[in-house]
Amino acid sequence: MSQVSTLIDVDKPLFDLSTFAGRFQYFAWMTDPRTVVVSSDRLLEAKAMVERYRKGDQSPQLKPEEVHYNMKLYNSAFHPDTGELQNFCGRMSFQVPGGMLITGGMLAFYRTVPAVVLWQFINQSFNAVVNYTNRNANSPTSVTQLGVAYVSATTSALVAAIGCKNYWSKKATPLFQRFVPFAAVAAANFVNIPLMRQNEIINGIEVKNDEGVVVGQSRLAAIKGIGEVVVSRIAMAAPGMLVLPLIMERLEKLPAYRRIKWINAPFQTLLVGCFLCFMVPTACALFPQQCSLDTSIMRTFEPELYEDLEKKTQGKVPKRVYFNKGL
Repeated sequence: MSQVSTLIDVDKPLFDLSTFAGRFQYFAWMTDPRTVVVSSDRLLEAKAMVERYRKGDQSPQLKPEEVHYNMKLYNSAFHPDTGELQNFCGRMSFQVPGGMLITGGMLAFYRTVPAVVLWQFINQSFNAVVNYTNRNANSPTSVTQLGVAYVSATTSALVAAIGCKNYWSKKATPLFQRFVPFAAVAAANFVNIPLMRQNEIINGIEVKNDEGVVVGQSRLAAIKGIGEVVVSRIAMAAPGMLVLPLIMERLEKLPAYRRIKWINAPFQTLLVGCFLCFMVPTACALFPQQCSLDTSIMRTFEPELYEDLEKKTQGKVPKRVYFNKGL
């Protein structure tokens, strides 16, 4: 009896995900950039431990802190739906260092069109990988759809960046021109994420009852989840890309700073990293990972899918259904 009572449930969240504070703690724990250097072998070892514990085999008995560390590695590197090891750029632990380097580059090198094109291309390539690896894996996307999403997002980012740069260079102050990268990032997020996950919008995603049983599909659930992800991504980038230009405008006027021009890009990159260490978990925590949808809305706007829901539940339609919104 004492052995059973000490079993650790690896699927039970360590934090209260029903509150913003709990979700912030969870994502700060999961996106810890220190775990980005952990080897693939060590990550697979963590996955094996988690799967073993799920089956009730908790021997050899590990200390709770060791189990929690393995859970952290597993959650930061493996897809929650498929259990596959994500590529390096798509891992949650890489969001801060990856975003720091790319955003720092966009903010430091925004004055010429070739620099804008290069850094927007790098940023959208990174975003495409992140959006694909953190999609809802129950809605597969073809190679053609991925290509269209990538080209469309990159094009929208370049149009926004170059258009704003050319217009603001004639109409706006030098300070305002520093916000060109943010305009491009915001525009691209509105294009990249919906296109990368277009199958979810077209066909719907799986929705579950409060017991975790799949009861149907919903396009509205996909739209809601993708919309929340878009807002989160823009919120993630906003403080660093809006506040840092104000700081740099002041600093670059100081004679001491102007004498060491080489420090500009490294300094901005470091400051962006400081912003992202706080904003990545904050933005991810804005909305619950497991979203819900009122089935009465489905009945009004997608009656055919609501009918399927009625059939699968034998007329006992739950008041709300739940789904994974992705990241």
